[in-house]
Amino acid sequence: MFYKFTPIILLIISNVFMTFAWYGHLKYGNKPLIIVILLSWLIAFVEYCFAVPANRIGHNYYSAAELKTIQEVITLTIFAIFSVTYLGENFTLNHFIGFLLIGAGALFIFKGPF
Repeated sequence: MFYKFTPIILLIISNVFMTFAWYGHLKYGNKPLIIVILLSWLIAFVEYCFAVPANRIGHNYYSAAELKTIQEVITLTIFAIFSVTYLGENFTLNHFIGFLLIGAGALFIFKGPF
């Protein structure tokens, strides 16, 4: 049973690195783009070191569509926390409703009637 949660834990770690690779540099808009790209690539490498095993292990328990859905929900959750705590941005009602609708779609993937 524990192994079924291993890919989820790995995807959470992966998405923390991914979020910093993709959006962490926004806080430092004055840095040269080439430096930002190189640092982002290094961070993304670490992200892949968690994402690839997460999907390889996870495919033993989940379909590819389910893995992608899990990854997207994790991404949105981590991004919401990151944008508020690290970037200092507001999380508005529109963001909440939009993320909630995406979450409803994820629920349909796992619990849909078909």
